[in-house]
Amino acid sequence: MSKPFVHGRGAQSAQVSTRFGLAEREADGDWRDWVGRLDGEPPKLRTHVTEEHPKTILSFNSSPDIPFDRSINAYRGCEHGCVYCFARPTHAYHDLSPGLDFETQLFAKPNAADLLRETLAKAKYRPRLIAMGTNTDPYQPIERQYRITRQVLEVCLEARHPVTITTKSDRILDDLDLLAEMARNKLVAVAISVTSLDPKLSGKLEPRAASPAKRLAALGKLAEAGVPVHCSVSPVIPAITDEFMEDIVARAGELGVGSAGWIPLRLPHEVAPLFREWLDVHYPDRAGKVMSIVRSIRAKNGVARDNDPEFFSRMKPQGVWADLFRARFNLACKRAGIAGNNSASEMGEKFELDCSRFRRPEVGGQLRLI
Repeated sequence: MSKPFVHGRGAQSAQVSTRFGLAEREADGDWRDWVGRLDGEPPKLRTHVTEEHPKTILSFNSSPDIPFDRSINAYRGCEHGCVYCFARPTHAYHDLSPGLDFETQLFAKPNAADLLRETLAKAKYRPRLIAMGTNTDPYQPIERQYRITRQVLEVCLEARHPVTITTKSDRILDDLDLLAEMARNKLVAVAISVTSLDPKLSGKLEPRAASPAKRLAALGKLAEAGVPVHCSVSPVIPAITDEFMEDIVARAGELGVGSAGWIPLRLPHEVAPLFREWLDVHYPDRAGKVMSIVRSIRAKNGVARDNDPEFFSRMKPQGVWADLFRARFNLACKRAGIAGNNSASEMGEKFELDCSRFRRPEVGGQLRLI
């Protein structure tokens, strides 16, 4: 009997990680099977949001693979439920499942804007590009209620601090007024990830993200408003989404998008078994082929592996399949007349965002002296 499909969610189970030495939890038999036999299908999973109040909001990194050294994540977990999300393993640290918990047990940081204001006001602070959307989508559904991302952008505009935003949601258009003003001051660039052009496939891969058509429309509206935009064709999943690569780039070119990039599928830590489980549910006929190509792209010294975790190589796929995808993408960009081979994380350099007009924001009603 085939495994039941968890409707409306990307992950197909609540796999619990023991990577941090936490006790392993086991269900007494196949929970979904016996509940289904007794009482019908279990109720739909609901999203629960916990408010947390951290002491800091900027996260700093020294990774050699990305060109920004600081980021803001207003939320933890993401209701979009993208099964391939590389951020899923972060939930394991809190004894939560990188699977279904990651997309149903969310955390919001309502004081994010206040914390940012206090940080930017410090005399020792030196402005550099802030990246948003690096570990959770700033425009996931709960943003409509909390508006934390908008509050953060308001502080950045006041302080003339540049930011980049990566999202899969057309909800970003709710802040088009702010983004257009920031763009006029060279303070923002936006990347929207478009994985496929098939809404049914998108509904399986990223069930609560905006449809491909809405994401493309958002790219066009942002470009029309003068906001620098980047189309991120990511992740590229061999034998699942790679067939859409050329058409996505062509559509982006027609919409006036300034640049595009592609990122191959990454499967760190608990993401690999979750993705394999997803393949077994939705594409059992090609699961072996998909993973064979993925493992060849991430191989090292002739040894195939699910993921490459190492600095300098983890963002650079290798092998004949990677070369083929790269050649196809570059040719598609050439035909579309847009700059290609740029990652979303390089947007600040690509669009020349400006740190020179930074001014420290007011804190607690104290007026700025300069």
